[in-house]
Amino acid sequence: MTPTAIQLVGAILFAFAILHTFATKFFEHLAHTRPAHAGLWHLLGEVEAVFGFWALILIVALFAINGEKAAVSYMDSRNFTEPMFVFAIMVIAGTRPVLQTVLAGVNLVARLTPLQGSLGIYLAVLGVVPLLGSFITEPAAMTLAALILGDRIFSVGISSRLKYVTLGVLFVNVSIGGTLTAYAAPPVLMVAGKWGWDGNFMMAAYGWKSMIAVLGNALVAAFAFRKELGQVPKMAVPMAAVPWPLALVHLAFLVGVVVFAHHPAIFMGLLLFFLGVAYAYPQYQDRLILREGLLVSLFLAGLVVLGGQQQWWLQPVLMSMGNDQVFIGATVLTAFTDNAALTYLGSLVEGLSDSFKYALVAGAVTGGGLTVIANAPNPAGLSILRRHFEDETVSPLGLLMAALPPTVVAALVFWVL
Repeated sequence: MTPTAIQLVGAILFAFAILHTFATKFFEHLAHTRPAHAGLWHLLGEVEAVFGFWALILIVALFAINGEKAAVSYMDSRNFTEPMFVFAIMVIAGTRPVLQTVLAGVNLVARLTPLQGSLGIYLAVLGVVPLLGSFITEPAAMTLAALILGDRIFSVGISSRLKYVTLGVLFVNVSIGGTLTAYAAPPVLMVAGKWGWDGNFMMAAYGWKSMIAVLGNALVAAFAFRKELGQVPKMAVPMAAVPWPLALVHLAFLVGVVVFAHHPAIFMGLLLFFLGVAYAYPQYQDRLILREGLLVSLFLAGLVVLGGQQQWWLQPVLMSMGNDQVFIGATVLTAFTDNAALTYLGSLVEGLSDSFKYALVAGAVTGGGLTVIANAPNPAGLSILRRHFEDETVSPLGLLMAALPPTVVAALVFWVL
């Protein structure tokens, strides 16, 4: 396909956005050394704002090259349901009543393991919570896991190496942990309806393998850092208990948003009612993560806008591969795009073999932890945990290196078993 001028501009801006994600630490450094424009440098140093910033430039280019009508028409053609959904689910899942409910389950699982203290909590969070993503959606699982890890593990001064390994394992496990059902993982959701994949198929083809990989990754990380994790103290100040009726109300809102995840008019309405309930009982709430949710939504919305101009080169590359090649190719390409975008492009092609479909989706979820942009829930986890890193910045290269071992484990499980 011969690209149009705006498609070329879109591809170039997409490349700049990816490079920008690797330069966020540089902008944070400028914010400290050039205080006159510290606000601007902080904005450019927010990794969640990167794709929103470059998407704005793309829209300006659209206005300049194709005119107002084409620019407005392009924006109207974009589907922003996922950014809105992630915002709603993050805000509700990040509340104290929901968090305490999940933490009670995590503590129960930890007590059932032979591991004691923070080591058992660590294993339970990385080995169980990501699998909840198959039922409460991946963004909700990511939010809950990140909040628990941030409060119980990251906040006590653990080593930088353990932080990066934990983040890498968390991202990979959430990406593959949503494949037990057909509605929770974005890359699966993009193809499930068209290809006739239901819950039974997902469990037989992917689910049991995902459970093996998730638990295996969690066990390896816990064993590798068992000495350091064994020295992590228990949380000194417990949160005030939440009355069970209020907790049930919060869980009902969470379930409602999940059930109507594809109907923004309904789930955003539920969110507005939820905010009223939350502010009615402030004594049982911590700070709502509205800022984090909005930044993540901006990131995903920018990815939707920029990603819409990449089909002209991405789809031919993907469709030129064989079964083995597409598994490896999808794993690698996911790191530079969004895994849901890859599977969506695959769903547009007729006559694909079952083995090709399996390899495409397996590769897309396998590579979902390699970078921040690889999987939609990743920015949510990053927005919650990055304050525990130096300069509140996560190195993309550090994340990539930390996520490679669990990614290899997932790849072997999906391809060999």
